Amino acid sequence: MLDIGRICVKTAGKEAGKTIVVVDALDKNFVLIDGPVKRKRCNILHLEPTAKTIKIKKNASHAEVVREFKKELNVEIKERKKKTVKAPKPVKQRKVKQRVEEKKEGQKEHKEEKKEQKRNEKK
Repeated sequence: MLDIGRICVKTAGKEAGKTIVVVDALDKNFVLIDGPVKRKRCNILHLEPTAKTIKIKKNASHAEVVREFKKELNVEIKERKKKTVKAPKPVKQRKVKQRVEEKKEGQKEHKEEKKEQKRNEKK
């Protein structure tokens, strides 16, 4: 089983070939990894352990992992992009009410015109 702080090389997936560190042992088949990849669980069969280890605590933060990588291995880990909070979508104002009001006004005007026409015909 891989111990916490063990440096490994990822052998499968899109991060294949990247150097990572084991942050936590989840069970006998999976460990939590971190480093220049997104922190996630990984099958131990997808890792190739190396002889190197770094001193980190169980569930160490990403900042601690970055600091130890730089200190022990002289490896710079690029800053990850932080998630930006999206602005809430503007509420669309319904045009139905406006249309209904315009329709009512149009009907009133139409009725008034008809009344005027009838009055003119009577005269």
